[in-house]
Amino acid sequence: METGQCGFSPISVLLQPKSGAFHQVPLAFRSYRSSSSVRTHKDCFAILRKPGLGLLLKLKSGLNHQLKFSPLLGGPNRCFALERRRLHRVNTNRCSHCNAPGSKAEQLNGEESQEDARGNGHIKGSVEAEGAQNYQLEQKNERTQLQKRIIFGLAIGIGVGGVVLAGGWIFAVALALAVLVGTREYFELVRSHGIAGGMTPPPRYVSRVCSAICAVMPLLTLYFGGGMGVAVTSSAFFLATVLLLQRGSPRFAQLSSIIFGLFYCGYLPSFWVKVRCGLAAPALNTKIGASWPLLFGGQAQWTVGLVATLMSFSSIIAADTGAFLGGKIFGRTPLSNVSPKKTWEGAFAGLSSSVAVTIVLSNIFSWPTSLLSALAFAFLNFIGSLFGDLVESMIKRDAGVKDSGRLIPGHGGLLDRVDSYLFTGALVYSFVKIGLPLYGV
Repeated sequence: METGQCGFSPISVLLQPKSGAFHQVPLAFRSYRSSSSVRTHKDCFAILRKPGLGLLLKLKSGLNHQLKFSPLLGGPNRCFALERRRLHRVNTNRCSHCNAPGSKAEQLNGEESQEDARGNGHIKGSVEAEGAQNYQLEQKNERTQLQKRIIFGLAIGIGVGGVVLAGGWIFAVALALAVLVGTREYFELVRSHGIAGGMTPPPRYVSRVCSAICAVMPLLTLYFGGGMGVAVTSSAFFLATVLLLQRGSPRFAQLSSIIFGLFYCGYLPSFWVKVRCGLAAPALNTKIGASWPLLFGGQAQWTVGLVATLMSFSSIIAADTGAFLGGKIFGRTPLSNVSPKKTWEGAFAGLSSSVAVTIVLSNIFSWPTSLLSALAFAFLNFIGSLFGDLVESMIKRDAGVKDSGRLIPGHGGLLDRVDSYLFTGALVYSFVKIGLPLYGV
């Protein structure tokens, strides 16, 4: 054994995904020259499913060995059967002494084969039963989450629809409250272990001041109109000064996270106030406005801003729903490494849904008046929603979390629901003000 080394490939765990293909996950190599730190199949007596961890091998030593899955397999949720199999024998510069008949390596190999043959049947049956039970529980949890998602989604949609119809200070105050909650979730992501591990997060009192400034921006936009450039610049200067004068050593990462939060959580949402309340020209061609009750404002209630907001929100909802269903059914080609679950097929389905809903609503509201304008409006809504979704996915990916919070059951945090709307407001406002002459009516 001075010049050679005997090695055997491990007993592996064979996973059978729902697709019918098999995926082999080796445990560890065992070398007869190396001592006890390497774990093999002899040390394993149970295979457990753990939420968030996947499959764990419970070792007799008390340690756990986590199985790693390849991208083709996707994860433990796609497996319904487990089986133990022996891989081929591996030789690494084996010496003549180790290859000789009756050597210690050959004897140990024979003993392991006999033990595997005795234990394979029992292990396979118990593990398959446990895998089937866990699969049923996972399916039940998915159905429960889907029900919560639908119920709370409908409730939120009805509430948001009422706020949009009301407009004015009700819309601005509701948006300000949403901005306050979203900004706090953003700074919690910044302080999470994944991001804070590589940077210094801003002090809490600075992030709270930034949250308050962001929450005030929609109200300032309502009462001062389009003069938000001075307010944003002044706020950025004030926050930068506070960071520079703090007791500790200021970091560029603190400044960048604060300035981006000011832009992402405060300035961008304020464009929806410009769209809903600033585009006050009446939508004269809208037939619904002519029959709208005077108690709720009459025809004067139906402005270009109201029509554009309703159509944009509906287009974004259609894009998100179409992308989710299309990706789940037809998704094959990943769209971006930022969000592995998003696919090109899902994106195409989302774009198609957004275009279809926009065309239908344009015929109902008689706005925009041309098919080309309606197609451009739908495309901008889709691009804005997709870009906002990817940006928030990038933040959560760096933070190492799945959701930005737990405010909405079945949905996660508020940022998880409004990420598609953050960049879209600016695109819609620019399209109506610049792209459509005379607001398109």
